[in-house]
Amino acid sequence: MANETHDAATEAAHAAAAAAGHAAESAGMPQLDFGTYPNQIFWLLVTLGAIWWVLTRIALPRISGVLADRQGTIQGDLIAAEEFKMKAREAEETYQKALADARAEAQKIVAQTRAEIQRDLDAATAAADAEIAQRADVSARRIAEIRAGALTAVDQVAREAAVAIVSALGGSPDEKAVAQAVAQRLKG
Repeated sequence: MANETHDAATEAAHAAAAAAGHAAESAGMPQLDFGTYPNQIFWLLVTLGAIWWVLTRIALPRISGVLADRQGTIQGDLIAAEEFKMKAREAEETYQKALADARAEAQKIVAQTRAEIQRDLDAATAAADAEIAQRADVSARRIAEIRAGALTAVDQVAREAAVAIVSALGGSPDEKAVAQAVAQRLKG
């Protein structure tokens, strides 16, 4: 048994020495061990190939589809915007035309209304002028009547006053001479 223990201990020591020797051989970084370069290059190429395959078969078609959809949406939006712009221009032109028509119609109505008002005003002025002329004629006749009455009254009063003055002075008045003198004096 002692031998067995010795053999096991010897084997363990040999294994530890072998491990230490192996560790000493690859004491640096495994990436810098030139013995593993071909293996690393192989797996690098396999990994890059797998990534390339995934990108070309799955990711890039999806990305290009999304980009194509986005471009289509943008183009559709641009076309719709151009259509709305044209519709807005047409609506503005229609609005401007309607506004111009409304202004023309309003001016036409204003002109007609002014003409009607002027006709009514002219008719009212003519009626007022006719009434004023009629009243002026009536007033002129009344004034003429009053003037004639006043002249007659003045003539009568002047004759009576002249006769009274001549009588008061001691003379006998001649009615004809007094009437002539009063008439001449009243004329001017």
